[in-house]
Amino acid sequence: MKEIKMMVLPIFYDVDPSTIQKQMGTFAQAFAKHEENFKDYIEKVQAWRNALRGVASLKGWHVQDRPESQIIQNIVGELWHKLSYALSEYTENLVGIISRVEKLESCLDLGSNNVRMVGIWGMGGIGKTTLARVVFRMVSNKFEDKFEGCCFLANVRGVCEKDGLVRLQQQLIFQILNENMAVEDVNEGVFGIKNMLRHKKNLLVLDNIDQLNQLNKLAGNHIWFGLGSRVIMTTKDKHLLQTLGVDEIYETNGLTHAESLHLLSLKAFEKDHPPEDYLELSRDFVYYANDLPLAIEILGSFLFGRSIHQWKSTLNRLKPFPEKDILQVLRISFEGLHETEKEIFLNIACFFNHGEKKDVVEILNYLDLFPDVGLGVLFDKSLVKFWGRTLWMHDLLQEMGKNIVYEECPKESGKRGKLWLFKDINNVLSENTFINLKKSLKWIETPDLNKIPNLEKLVLKGCINLRSLHPSIGVLKGAR
Repeated sequence: MKEIKMMVLPIFYDVDPSTIQKQMGTFAQAFAKHEENFKDYIEKVQAWRNALRGVASLKGWHVQDRPESQIIQNIVGELWHKLSYALSEYTENLVGIISRVEKLESCLDLGSNNVRMVGIWGMGGIGKTTLARVVFRMVSNKFEDKFEGCCFLANVRGVCEKDGLVRLQQQLIFQILNENMAVEDVNEGVFGIKNMLRHKKNLLVLDNIDQLNQLNKLAGNHIWFGLGSRVIMTTKDKHLLQTLGVDEIYETNGLTHAESLHLLSLKAFEKDHPPEDYLELSRDFVYYANDLPLAIEILGSFLFGRSIHQWKSTLNRLKPFPEKDILQVLRISFEGLHETEKEIFLNIACFFNHGEKKDVVEILNYLDLFPDVGLGVLFDKSLVKFWGRTLWMHDLLQEMGKNIVYEECPKESGKRGKLWLFKDINNVLSENTFINLKKSLKWIETPDLNKIPNLEKLVLKGCINLRSLHPSIGVLKGAR
């Protein structure tokens, strides 16, 4: 209780607290035996005596001549109240956060005295920073005397791009040691961090890491920190964490449907549940957001105070014109990709989401996009996942990918690199007057594919004989 600030609530079961306080009866007998058995460790026995006297003076429950069921209900009720009150200071209006906090605290293993590094990994907008900040505040306050220094470096990627790594190194040293240190260059900063912090027990959060160099210059190794230190890193890139050799990776997942509905209601109505006449529309928005907290918060805030008619209009507008604030956050991971990886991402977004992985790999290999390494990178950066044999991309990431292609030339679909909507395909083909495409897309009349400029691939589902379109078409294995 004294060392790590735990809350202790004793239950005096069929014993009077005063008997423990004065150590009478069976307590006196027990201590007489302990003093006989531990003659060489009498200080330890005295410490046990003092601990019991301390426990007896604490407020708790005296269970004597009372129904056990009643006292159990009282105990559970008060414990729940205390725990809820303690967490509410950090988690108010943060839907679904408590269970995630508990899992991350378990990963940190705060009871051990080794140096432990834990990564929080997930796609943009999933709540990594929020989770890290809540745990940082709780741990730094709960174990105030346990850590000699605490530091939360927010948005490492953004600060590094704007001001460089030296600024972050100075901030880290200042927050933990509470002293300004002039750092001339990055290597001097590394030397300072390693030598000034390796004998101290620290709590450090590196938020939004996107380059290995950032990790190497801010928290490059376990031995940089004193025993008992904890380092938490948030990133969209799992491979960075694996390269550093973190002790555990906590993958953040989206909200449940019930949590998503709750969060949307808080933002749109300031209530725990939507009004009855808004319930179905609320579910439609939750379905669109696909359990991504960032999207739900942005949409809920936008919808606050608006009429049902405006809600419906907003929902209809989202598909052709997604919310830019959402896409902007999601696009950060895309911008950092290699050119071949960008192409793989856009191909999946436009054509292959929910497709068989082996079929997609075969097509991407045909296009010389090196999918064996590219898909691995997209997975590490939380841009795709593999569900068994199926390749899966979050709906909003798919929308973002399609929006990138659309922005290539918003007014002239024929100048875009990829087409997937019937109206765009039909417009392009009709303008060239060499293909008449039926809306059912079940058949094509008199095609001359040589007249289609820059045709790289043609995806036709359900076509009986692709070679009948043009003899130069190479039919992939398994194509119909």
